[in-house]
Formats: sequence, C-alpha cells, structure tokens
Amino acid sequence: MSAPDHAPTLVRASPAERLAPWLPVALVPLLAAIGLAAIGEASTWLTLSVAGLAMGMMIFIMASGLTLVFGLMDVINFGHGAFISVGAFVGVTALLALSGMTGADSVALNIAALILAIIAAMIATGAMGYVFERVVVMPAYGSHLKQILVTMGGLIVVEQLIYVIWGPDAIFISRPATLQGSLTFGDAAIETYRIAAVVIGLLLFAAMRLVLTRTKIGLLVRAGVADGEMVQALGYRIRRLFVMVFVAGSALAGLGGVMWGLYQQTITAPMGQEVMILVFIVVIIGGLGSVGGCFIGALLVGLLANYVAFLAPKVALVSNIALMVAILMWRPEGLYAVVRAK
Repeated sequence: MSAPDHAPTLVRASPAERLAPWLPVALVPLLAAIGLAAIGEASTWLTLSVAGLAMGMMIFIMASGLTLVFGLMDVINFGHGAFISVGAFVGVTALLALSGMTGADSVALNIAALILAIIAAMIATGAMGYVFERVVVMPAYGSHLKQILVTMGGLIVVEQLIYVIWGPDAIFISRPATLQGSLTFGDAAIETYRIAAVVIGLLLFAAMRLVLTRTKIGLLVRAGVADGEMVQALGYRIRRLFVMVFVAGSALAGLGGVMWGLYQQTITAPMGQEVMILVFIVVIIGGLGSVGGCFIGALLVGLLANYVAFLAPKVALVSNIALMVAILMWRPEGLYAVVRAK
C-alpha cells in the first residue's frame, strides 16, 4: 500500500545548516590565531589577548542592556551613554568614600568596597533609567527619529548635570590594592584587573543566559522580543516588562561604567558618549536583540582593537568599523539575527 499524499516528509538538515549557528563562535579563536601569526611572539600575543578579552567583556556589559532594550522595546537609546557616565561617577565617588577599605592590605575589604561601589552605581543608574523611560522615552515610542533626538538630548542634559554635581575636571582613581599589579605567565605580564574584568564578564554572561533560558521572566523577555503583541494578548503586562528591562539595562550600563572607569583610571562626563561608538558597533555586529551575538561581537571588537593597535596604530581607529562592515556583508542582520513575528 502506498503512503498517502499528505504523509509528512522528514527533512534532514545539511551539515552546513547544522554548523551555521556555530560559525560566529569560531570567529573568536580564528581571530586569536590570526593575531598570533601576525604578532609572532607568544608572550606579547597573550598580553594583548587578555587585554582584548577584558576590553570586550566591559563593552559587553555596557552593550548587553542596550541590545535587550532595542530587541524588546524597539527603542534606539542614544542616552545609554549617560548611564555609563553616571555609573562611573557614582561608583568612583563610593570608592573614594571607602578609601580606607580600598587601600587596606586585605582582599576581603578590597572586594567588599568594589561590590558596594558597584551596587551604588547600579541602584543610581537603575533609578535614573526608570525616570528616563517615563519622562524621555515613553512619549517617543513608535518613532525612531524622535527616539534619537530626545535620547540624545537627554544625554546632553545628564552630562551637564554631571558637570554641576562633580565639576568639569577629570577625576583620577586608583584601583583597590588587590586589583593593582600584574601576574606573570612566562614572559607575559598580565594586569590583575584585566583578569578580574574577564571573570566578571563571563559570570554576567552566564547569569544572563541562565535567566533568559531557565526562568519565566527570561521566557517572557524572549517571547516579547519575538512577538510582543502575542505576549500581551496572553494576559501578560508587556509594558511592565518593558520598564523592568529598561531599568535592568540602565543598571548594567552603570556596572559597565564603574569597570570602564577603573580600566581607564580616569573618568570624565563625556566618557559614556565616547564609548557608545564601540557599544553600538557591538550591538549591530551581534544582531539587534541578541545577547549571545552581543557577547561574541564584543570579544571580536576587543581583540581586534588590541591586535591592530599593536601592529598598525594608525589603522586602529577604523579597524572595528571595517569589522562591522565585513560582518554585515556576510550576515546583513548580524551574527545572530533575532526572528520576529511579521
């Protein structure tokens, strides 16, 4: 007896289709291998690689909140840089107030001071994000042009408020004693702070993946990115979810601001605006709304920036833009495009 015409047919994915999701991940070791071949000296390559990974992790922390906000809320928030700057100033102010703990010869006190500074920065920027969304962003929902204009205006206003509160001069900060100095691996000397930045970035990425894939809130966020109207039709308050994600993204920017400030050891009011170029490049490379793509993109940007700055300093300014162009020519929607309901 022949099979009925409507019988389902099993379609097997080709090897290329099965490997496609892993190709972006392979770009990181591929870039590292190219960097090793170009640099030649293993100790120099290791130092630059750890510096690049640390830089990438800090950019990921700042960019992860922005990509979630865009993916879920369809909001282009140029004011994200304001949260980075405020987070840096609040965190550094807290560290200066805790100078007795940061300068102590105690790992526990140093780490406790850093944690308190990070908590203060995240609370301040999270609260600021709530007000920013209610006052600045909410009236501009549905219009990208209005969002660009009002959020850029909000960024300028916040920068001026920083001048009013903290003054116009740059603030120099020393890292807690535990995070000063370097560790030696063979002939390579790697700053302790950069290793700590890599660890914090990995922990944050793992936590975000866990929340997004293993919790109900994460399920709602991912469903909201794919089809917000359906989530709302099922009875969930998508607007409350919007606000929660915006506040979380603002708090992550504050965390990134503290880490970036300690990385540079100098903070200024425009620092958030200056780093936003790299943040937007990472968000675009990764795919708007994709945390995994944002993570891979940040690593690529950090590694490439450090390799090129060593090999050809004059080309370093355009290297990441060239990377973005190359990625978009290969995958026009970014490394991991988020599928949305039509």
